[in-house]
Amino acid sequence: MQIQVNTDHNIHGGERLATYVTTDLESSLSRFSGWLTRVEVHLSEDGGSKPDDKKCVIEARPGGKQPVAVTHHATTVDDAYAGAAHKLGRVLDSRHSRAHDHKGSDSIRHMPAPEDPEPVGATENEPQG
Repeated sequence: MQIQVNTDHNIHGGERLATYVTTDLESSLSRFSGWLTRVEVHLSEDGGSKPDDKKCVIEARPGGKQPVAVTHHATTVDDAYAGAAHKLGRVLDSRHSRAHDHKGSDSIRHMPAPEDPEPVGATENEPQG
């Protein structure tokens, strides 16, 4: 899984920020490492006077599937990243389970037949007859 971190000219942190984001995503998305081919993180500042002007967009590319993108706005870069990473984890959990868990599972058609119940009126101490 390749992780790429991009920032606009308003976001400060440089290599340290990229290293933190890369390490955190490698850890939190490790269960999807065989399924994801690439993850791109885009950190930016909208530049407006809004309090939530920091934005993080994370795009994950599962092999052979459409890319998944999440966005989170916050007052700080750290909060924007944390919110987007949390959203991505939830979305990937859902997509991964839909893509992998339902196929090959036992259905009701493949369940063993129930055991024959005891005949009505029979008990352990009384002989049938």
